[in-house]
Amino acid sequence: MNTNISTKIDIEKIVNSRISEVDFENLVFGSTFTDHMFECDFVDGEWQTPKIRPYQALMLEPSAKVFHYGQAVFEGMKAYKDDDGRVWLFRPEQNQKRINISAKRMAIPEFPEEYFMDGLITLMKMDHEWIKPGEGNSLYIRPFVMATEPGVVASRSNNYKFMIICSPVKPYYKGEVRVEIAQKYSRAADGGVGFAKAAGNYGAQFYPTKLAIEKGYQQVIWTDSNTHQYLEEAGTMNVFFRVNDTLLTAPTSDRILDGVTRKSLIQLAQDMGISVEVRPVAVKEILEASNNGTLKEIFGAGTAAVISPIVSFAYDEKEYDLPRLENSYAQQLKKRVTDIQYNRSEDPYGWRVEVKL
Repeated sequence: MNTNISTKIDIEKIVNSRISEVDFENLVFGSTFTDHMFECDFVDGEWQTPKIRPYQALMLEPSAKVFHYGQAVFEGMKAYKDDDGRVWLFRPEQNQKRINISAKRMAIPEFPEEYFMDGLITLMKMDHEWIKPGEGNSLYIRPFVMATEPGVVASRSNNYKFMIICSPVKPYYKGEVRVEIAQKYSRAADGGVGFAKAAGNYGAQFYPTKLAIEKGYQQVIWTDSNTHQYLEEAGTMNVFFRVNDTLLTAPTSDRILDGVTRKSLIQLAQDMGISVEVRPVAVKEILEASNNGTLKEIFGAGTAAVISPIVSFAYDEKEYDLPRLENSYAQQLKKRVTDIQYNRSEDPYGWRVEVKL
């Protein structure tokens, strides 16, 4: 990928950095933000000159359509710093393509690829000191776009704002993860926006997740909206099941996000000689596998957590524990993918992109 900057970007640098005020050893995920942010407005039918300016609050009218009709999509990606101080992105072109797929589904104008990449690279160069080296440290990057036209008539907006903000982070989940399999609520439906990273998808998850948390679980494994017989995603992550020595994961569809980590893990697993089946995974199948001892692992996969092993799940008020394995597939795959991300191993896939400082 070419990381040379060709886009004209209006840049306003912060006068005094806030980095000295940050305790990087005690970060709350996604709550601390770097000095600068990228923004670009869509007005009069075209994207305007992009800007980078100090991170600050926005001025939006109360009638901005994003507040009333939910026209907003986003991405999640990360930057990493290796032990030599070099900065790396992981498959950024996949995030650029996917945010436009999401935008198209929400009737939002697609954002130019060169604006996305040039803005991202410039922002990384300006705020690279916020990226700390070491396992688990990274910079979480949040590109997003929202409808800004004032007015409460129920129609798509004519104006939008595209932004990128960045947050230094440590690992997403701490401690063991227990989940509940959904039997009433669903994350998405056929013909809907489940494949898009639309803001409303996540807002609709919070209530059923709250109910699960009240019962002692950290997340929900979602089932299909038609029958609740097939397993789809785990919380905000794609989900994998290991039955004997085969990894199972649901195919992407109208309901399931085409996760960047998901597709990377499938490729890595296959190249490691692990059998991978991408197909519908029935609740009944996983219950039977747990009962007969062939269910070895369940883990979520996504940008924030990379891989999150699940130690137990509940269904019909019954708990099912997973075995504690040494050298699990989750451990092996996480090491493979993070070694590429942190520049500790060769990258035969060309996934790693250096930000030349």
